[in-house]
Amino acid sequence: MDNLFDLSGKVAVITGSTKGIGRAIAEQMALHGADVVVSSRKEDACQEVADTINADADIKGSATPIACHISFKEQMQHLVDETRAKLGKIDILVCNAAVNPFYGSMLDIPDPAFEKILDSNVKSNHSLCQMVIPEMVERKDGVILIVSSIAGLNGSPVLGTYAVSKAADMALARNIATEFGPHNIRANALAPGLIRTDFARALWEDPETLKNATANSNLRRIGEPEEIAGAAVFLSSRAGSFMTGQTVVIDGGR
Repeated sequence: MDNLFDLSGKVAVITGSTKGIGRAIAEQMALHGADVVVSSRKEDACQEVADTINADADIKGSATPIACHISFKEQMQHLVDETRAKLGKIDILVCNAAVNPFYGSMLDIPDPAFEKILDSNVKSNHSLCQMVIPEMVERKDGVILIVSSIAGLNGSPVLGTYAVSKAADMALARNIATEFGPHNIRANALAPGLIRTDFARALWEDPETLKNATANSNLRRIGEPEEIAGAAVFLSSRAGSFMTGQTVVIDGGR
């Protein structure tokens, strides 16, 4: 009987993978046999995570560090080119890196902050997909995952532009699935709720704030990064091979 979650022989590029959800995805994909590319802005951080993965005797796959700042198209192209040079191909692309430099009413967001959010959270994902999809089309196989957020479904009175960007990410996954499904390319979005990451620290560091933030969740608790990583493994493996064009909500029942 085959292991439907086995990723042996697959190469996965994961942006923003030196901490939080991205790191958990890199670790779990490597544990399930994938050769992963650990990528974020800082080279030393990428190296540290890659070394940790490679030192774990239980992990079947490998980790290769390649730094990339997603605000710069030439660095994204370098990420893709270096991955191909070192590992030969890209089977799985996980667009996880994102920013949110503004908290408050949409009426008050300055143009530079608005543009930065859309450039980093949407345009960079679109560009990376443009760089990677042609080889997936040629191979007739590929998986794209975009880490979105429940903010893209609910909206937010204080994270409005971030919510807009995350809704756009869901649409991007649907469009890729529609256009490139005939080439056996699957694309899905993940929409996490409140997860214990540095990105969401303001919502969980204080116990009272955390209690209020999870009051409407069926499980009445915060999620952990590996609970998102499990879904990423599922969607990237044969276990999820008939699932595409979807947004998977993982929010404890909120």
